[in-house]
Amino acid sequence: MPEYKFFHPIEVRYGDLDPQGHVNNAKHLTYFEQARIAYMVQLGLFTKDQSFMEIGVILADVHITYHAPVYFGEQVKVGVHVSKLGNKSMTWEQNIVDAKTGKVLAKGEVVLVTYDYREEKTINIPHEWREKIKAFEGV
Repeated sequence: MPEYKFFHPIEVRYGDLDPQGHVNNAKHLTYFEQARIAYMVQLGLFTKDQSFMEIGVILADVHITYHAPVYFGEQVKVGVHVSKLGNKSMTWEQNIVDAKTGKVLAKGEVVLVTYDYREEKTINIPHEWREKIKAFEGV
């Protein structure tokens, strides 16, 4: 089980709900993405005024396990942990937890590939990114 050093709070909005009254499963991906972007901003891999075309990552694979429903108004946070750095890809482990109790509501694994949008090809993980992630995560 990964040690999460980074959590991002998420507001559960009414529009995130499905007809059953809990957060739609597809919204979990959005929550994961919001937390990954916040992580990248905090580590200085991405700036808030930077174009999304400059992020240089593509979602290549995702797996989510749902443990419990998330409801409107529930206080949740999303954990982010980079568990593996390859040459061109990174494996990120994420979870959604109840901010009050710490109960895991969902967990997932995401693979991101670094990408040059102008050249339309995969690229090696930038050295600066690798060093910042390793320093933060200890991987």
